[in-house]
Amino acid sequence: MGGEGNGIWRKAYQEVSNTKPLFLTIYATVLVGILFSSFYVFSAVYSASESSSLSSTAWLSSPPSSLSHVDQSLNFSHQATPAVGSITSTPRPPNSLQVKSIWEVPPHNSKMPPIKKFRLTKQLVEQRVKDNVIIVTFGNYAFMDFILTWVKHLTDLGLSNLLVGAMDTKLLEALYWKGVPVFDMGSRMSTADVGWGSPTFHKMGREKVILIDAILPFGYELLMCDTDMVWLKNPLPYLARYPDADVLTSSDQVVPTVVDDRLDIWQEVGAAYNIGIFHWRPTESSIKLAKEWKDILLADDKIWDQNGFNDIVRRQLGPAVEGDNGLVYAFDGNLKLGILPASIFCSGHTYFVQAMYQQLRLEPYAVHTTFQYAGTEGKRHRLREAMVFYDPPDYYDAPGGFLSFKPSIPKSLLLDGEHNLESHFSLVNYQIKQIRSALAIASLLNRVLVNVMLKQLPEEEFGPGIGIREYSFLDNPSLPKQVKDSWLDVELCQEGTQDCSSSNNTSPSGVLRFPNHSNEYMFKTIFSSFKDIKVIQFSSMQDAFLGFTDKKREEKFRNRVKRYVGIWCCVENHTPGHIYYDLYWDEKPDWKAMPPETPEQDHPPW
Repeated sequence: MGGEGNGIWRKAYQEVSNTKPLFLTIYATVLVGILFSSFYVFSAVYSASESSSLSSTAWLSSPPSSLSHVDQSLNFSHQATPAVGSITSTPRPPNSLQVKSIWEVPPHNSKMPPIKKFRLTKQLVEQRVKDNVIIVTFGNYAFMDFILTWVKHLTDLGLSNLLVGAMDTKLLEALYWKGVPVFDMGSRMSTADVGWGSPTFHKMGREKVILIDAILPFGYELLMCDTDMVWLKNPLPYLARYPDADVLTSSDQVVPTVVDDRLDIWQEVGAAYNIGIFHWRPTESSIKLAKEWKDILLADDKIWDQNGFNDIVRRQLGPAVEGDNGLVYAFDGNLKLGILPASIFCSGHTYFVQAMYQQLRLEPYAVHTTFQYAGTEGKRHRLREAMVFYDPPDYYDAPGGFLSFKPSIPKSLLLDGEHNLESHFSLVNYQIKQIRSALAIASLLNRVLVNVMLKQLPEEEFGPGIGIREYSFLDNPSLPKQVKDSWLDVELCQEGTQDCSSSNNTSPSGVLRFPNHSNEYMFKTIFSSFKDIKVIQFSSMQDAFLGFTDKKREEKFRNRVKRYVGIWCCVENHTPGHIYYDLYWDEKPDWKAMPPETPEQDHPPW
C-alpha cells in the first residue's frame, strides 16, 4: 500500500510539472484538498476506533480466550492530574503508524501473536525509542498493578518511549491485552510475589543486569526503573542536562548534599547507590561496566545485584570530571558517574518521611518505595497514601461502604513530660485501643475501615476479613461523587445526657449522637438503618465499643487483629532489644514496655 501510494503521488507530480502555471496552481489546490480530506477521514476513523477500544479497557483486562474483559473506565489518583477519567492514548511516534499507541487494546476477536513475536530485539526497542531514549521496567504478574501505575504516570507525562519486560507469560498476556508495550524476558518465573531478599528476588536482580547488558549495545540511552517507583515529572530534560554522563544513578542518601536541583555532591554521598532508578548512555565505559557487573553476579549467586554494582563502581571513585557538572570518574577511571539528587529523585524516606522536596521547595521527579515496612503491601499502601497509585473504580466505592474516625489523643500524651520508652508506649497504646474498637465496629457493620492494616488472613480461623483503606483515602480526588455525598457523622456521647439515646434519629444538621460503651447488639441494631450510607465517620473511638456478644466471633476477631501490630526497636544494651506491640495490652495488669527477658518470651502476643 505504501509503495502504491508513493507511485500515485509521483505520477501526479510529473503530470503537474508538465502543465501551464494556471493549471499548476489549480492542480496543486486540488491535491492539497484531497490530502487534507484524506487526513480528516483517517483521523475520524482512527479516533472512533481508538475511542471504542479504549472504552473497553479494564483494570485487569486479559485475553478473550482465558479471562473475560471487564467493561470499566479507569481512574487514576494523583494530586496534580484529573481525578477520574478514561486513559487516553499517547501520540504515535513519527513514521511508526504500524506501532499501536499505548492503552490501545487489540480487537476482542483477535488472537494474541505467538510468544516469539515478543522477543527483545533492536527492532522491537527501536519502535518505541524517542530522542534515542527508551524507558524500561520489568516484573512478574504479582506486580501488575505497580506496572500499570508506572505506565500510567509516564503516559500522563506525555511519554510513550517505554517498554515493560514480562518475567512470566501471564503478565505478558495481560499487558498485551491492555495495550501496554511488552516484551518477553524468557524468565518463566512464578507469578507470585517473591518477597524482598528471597532467592527469587535475587534472581530478578540478575535479570535486570542481563537486560541492561542486552539493551546497551543497541545504541540507545536506557532509563532503567524498578516497578515499585513512579514518575511524577518528566525526567528526560533533567537527564539531558548531563550529556557527558555515562551513568546517572539514584542513591539511598537521606541527608541532602545540595539545596537545589543539581546532582548530589559525590564526595558527600555516603549511602549506597540505588539501582532502582538509573540512566545509562551506550558508551564504551558503560557497556564495559554492564558486562563486568553481569559476569560478577552470574559467577556468584550470593552477591546482591545492588552490592555488586556499588562494589565495582566504587572500585575507583575520583577525581571529579572537568567542569562544574557534578560528575566523577568511577569504575575503571573512564566512566563518568553522576548521583541524582535524593531530594527530587526520592527514596521512600526522603519522600514519605522527610518530604525533603517540600522543605527545599523543589518539585520531585520520582519516588521509589524503599525504606518501607510490610513488603509489597506496605509499598502499595504508601503510594496510595500519597495518592499516586492507580486503582480500579470499585476500590473507591466498596460494597457496604466505609468507616472512618477522628483519632483522639490527649495533649499530655503528646507534649508533656519526658519523651522516653514508657511515654512512647503510653502514646501508642492509647491509639491502639481506638484502632481496636474501630476494627471491631467495621467488622460488625461490614464496612471498610479507612486506616492502616493490610494482612490477609483466612476467615475460617480469623473470622470475616476487614477491608482497609489508607488514611488519605477520603481526600483522594478519585473518590466518586456518590460516595462523597453519602456521609453520616456520628458523635459519641454519654447515654442519659441530652439527645443521647439508643436511637437512629439524627439532628437537624444530620449528626447521629450515639452512646459510647455500646455493645455488638446495639451497633447492629442502630446502624442497620444506615446500611446504604457510603461513609460513616465517628468523632472518636475512645470507649466507643463495649464488646462482642457472640463469643465465637470475638475469639476469631482477636486472633485476627493481634497480628496487625509489629515491634518497636530497639532498646540499647539488651538482647533482644525489640518490644512487641500488643493490641490487648490493657487486659494485662502487669504489662510493661519491656523487651523479652528469655528466648521463650521472644514471640508476638499470640
